[in-house]
Amino acid sequence: MNDRIITIVLSVGLLFSGLVLMPKIKDWRPVGIHTGYEPDQPIEFSHRLHAGELQVSCNYCHYGAEVSKHAGIPPLDVCMNCHRYVTVPFGAVIAEDKLAQEEEREPKRLVSPEIQKIYDALGLDKSLKYDSTKIQTPVEWTNIHNIPDFSYFDHRPHVAVGLACQKCHGPVETMERVRMTNALNMGWCVQCHRESNETGVNRKQVNAPLDCSACHY
Repeated sequence: MNDRIITIVLSVGLLFSGLVLMPKIKDWRPVGIHTGYEPDQPIEFSHRLHAGELQVSCNYCHYGAEVSKHAGIPPLDVCMNCHRYVTVPFGAVIAEDKLAQEEEREPKRLVSPEIQKIYDALGLDKSLKYDSTKIQTPVEWTNIHNIPDFSYFDHRPHVAVGLACQKCHGPVETMERVRMTNALNMGWCVQCHRESNETGVNRKQVNAPLDCSACHY
């Protein structure tokens, strides 16, 4: 009798657990595979505009890719190289200038809400000088292209050989919000190394390693 009761209790528990976990199962992916992952970011940065329309080089912002293992998230000081002067889309500036002429006044300084987030994070006042009364708060970007901790990837040799960023990260120049387009799992990487050894990269012969120790050590 006791065995029967235990069996019933365990069965009910398993059924309940299955019902609770069911909504999460559809989102389950193997370790390190997050294809299609496209999270919201604290600042709506458009790669389509910057990398696509304006053709800003990936390495201008992600300069760490050339000199370190990680490409890194650009510090806000890099953003300020442009956005100290560019505060709203150009069309909004033209519209404000026209309206100011019609109303016979000086044009107002316009700042978009997203660029204002940069100023606030840096603790800047309206003249874009550091305000000692404001607290600088780092922007908490969500990392998208993660690989498991048991794998090692170094951007430097890939950038040095001239491999296009899009090979791994997809057509970011077309994305308003970046998403993960490739699996970046072991099979995907090994296949890329094999193809590169056969065809070369940018008309250069390469010797991309295929042994385990290249990525796992």
